[in-house]
Order: sequence, then structure tokens, then C-alpha cells
Amino acid sequence: MASNTPPTTAEAALEAARRIGAELAPGAAGRDARVEPPADALAAIAKSGLLGVSVPRELGGTGLSNAELLEVVRILAVADSSVAQTLLPHFVLLGAVVGLASDELRERVLRDVLAGGLIGNATSERGTKHAWDPRTTARADGGEVVVNGRKYYATGALSATWISVLAKDEEGRLVTVFVPRDAKGLELSGDWTSFGQRATVSGSAVLNDVRVDASHVVPLYRAFEGPTVGGAFDQLIHIAIDVGIARAALEDGAAFIRDHSRPWFESTVERVTDEQSVLVRFGQIAGRVLVTELALARAAQLLDEVVAAGPDDHNTALLSAHVAAVKTQAAQVAVQTSNDVFELAGTRATDAAYGLDRHWRNARTHTLHDPVRWKEFHLGNFLLNDVRPPRNPLN
Repeated sequence: MASNTPPTTAEAALEAARRIGAELAPGAAGRDARVEPPADALAAIAKSGLLGVSVPRELGGTGLSNAELLEVVRILAVADSSVAQTLLPHFVLLGAVVGLASDELRERVLRDVLAGGLIGNATSERGTKHAWDPRTTARADGGEVVVNGRKYYATGALSATWISVLAKDEEGRLVTVFVPRDAKGLELSGDWTSFGQRATVSGSAVLNDVRVDASHVVPLYRAFEGPTVGGAFDQLIHIAIDVGIARAALEDGAAFIRDHSRPWFESTVERVTDEQSVLVRFGQIAGRVLVTELALARAAQLLDEVVAAGPDDHNTALLSAHVAAVKTQAAQVAVQTSNDVFELAGTRATDAAYGLDRHWRNARTHTLHDPVRWKEFHLGNFLLNDVRPPRNPLN
């Protein structure tokens, strides 16, 4: 297979994800400690062709189902959740390109992606009323648009070929403008100071009179004019990352307990792994992770079922409700697991040399992307009052 060529089958894509995951995992703690962009990791992913696995087969990609793509993301998240999060906007925005972009933009972006190019995002802003009320503007000027604004949390932008910039057009509608990484007037910075997901280096993007062809504007507002699975797809990728963090914390915690932890002096066993209370408690922790992994797999399967049947008001509402439930559980389990393993591992596990704290920091940071309380509200309102979850990028 040529370099950057997408795998031809789902089995090959999953095998590539497992192989790359095994390569990434040993360096994850070091990248986190150094707050280092995962350039080598992303280069390996690009070379494997995984950046093109969600592109439809008829357009040159692998054409993975949503469930298969989410498993690829989960595998990579176990290895390094920062790398997996850097891929999140890539796969979400690819969906927007395939479904909403002009023929000209679709052809250009897909050509670059299939050659190993990454799509980054410049969505969030500080100081606005809420996350989906951007002050960034896209103003038409002849056959071009002029983009001005300041973004934060621009995940993937530093490593991207294309950057998708959320803006409002002259009619106040939400659009996303695809800007080449080397566009004049675009300034990117790695000023990312969060205590978690540090290797994403999701810093700032400043756009000063950035000009691109008018065909680079994607009418994002159209995605939510009718029944859609777009929000559920986005949320399921976030869930896959949370579930991956939980699994990584569980496995790294288990390895530390086996190799380094000691039994309590009041016990009569020689090894901590023979201490009954440790076995019971670890079983409780592991059980939550296993159940959440199964819930993610079922929700991903449901997403594919809705796509196959054709989205309508009823099945997309059911899908959103299921995804909300899994999101709530995955967020809790990621934080709990990355915290609870220390209870069994002991004081020595807090030594920075082992890097186990990164799992809690990553879980605590990533699960804040959108409030779980609103997932619970929409789920309860749907089940009790038959009020469908609203159509937006997060439902």
C-alpha cells in the first residue's frame, strides 16, 4: 500500500489503529510532560492512511461505518487521548465537507486529506455570550470572503493543512470557512495552558483580513434545518475519547499495582494482587469501564442504523437520547476511573515519574467540553415530556 493511501477494508483500518496505538503509547506521558504537539504521531497516522478512512469509498476513502470509525478513535485514545482529540475536528469537519461543501472545496480538501492532510478547527472564542455565538465574521467581497476574528482552543490547527473557522456571515448565519494553513493574515499560537490534554496544544488562531475564495464557505446552518445525526456523531467521538481515557487509566493502573504496589501490613498475603479487598475494588472499577465500552459500541451501532434507515424526527431524537445517556456515563467513568486507581496503587503512584496523573487531568479537561447536566436535562425532558432534544452540533 502506498504511503498515505487509506486502508481498503475495515479490518485493515482497525489493524493500523492498533499498530499505531502500540507505537504511540510509550511516548504519551513524555509528550504530556513536555506539552509537545504530537507531530511525529500525526505523521505516522497520516502515513498509515487513517486520515481518509471516513471518506466515502466512491470518493477515494475507506468508507468506514460510524461504528468502525469510532473504534479507530477509541483505540488511539487509549494510546494517547491528546492525539485522538486532535483527530476529532478532522473527522467531524470531513463530514461537513462531504455533505455541505461546494464541489470545488470538496475536491480540494478531499485530495489533500487522501494525501495525508489534517483538518484543524478554529471554533471557540472567549468573551462571547456562549460557545455558538461567534464574533468572527465572514464578509463577502466580490468572489472572495474576508474573515476576521480571534479564536481559542484551536485543536489541530498547528498541524493542519486546512483550518475550519466558525463565523457568522452577513446575514448572521453560522458558517464555517475553510482556510489554508499558510493563508496570509492567519496567525497561530501554541498558547495552551490547560492542565490536561496538554499535547493537543490547542492554542489561539487570529485572523486579520484573511481572504479565501467564496467557495470555501460551508453553510453550517443548513445541517440543522432538518433531522440530522451530525450532533450525535460529534458527541460519540468525544465519548470514544472519554472511554479511551478510562481504559488507559485502568490498564496503566493495573500494571502499576502488579509491578509496584505492596499489600497492606495488616494483611496476610505476599502480593497486593492476592489481597481480597483489592481484587473486589479493582473489579468494581473495571466493571464500570467495560459496561461503558459496551454502551459506546451500542450507541455507535444505533447511529449506523439511523443513517441506514434515513434520519427522521423520531429516530434522531431516540439517537440523541441514547447518546446523551452514554455521554453522561462515559464522562463520570473517565474521571472516576482515573481517580480511583490511585486508591489501590498507593502513594508511590503519585510520583510524576510515572505520569499516571495525566489520565485524571485528561479526563477532567476533556469531559468539560459540554456540560453533562444538559445531557441529563434533555434526556429527562424527552422521556418525561416527549420533548425532543434540540438540533444543534452537540446533540
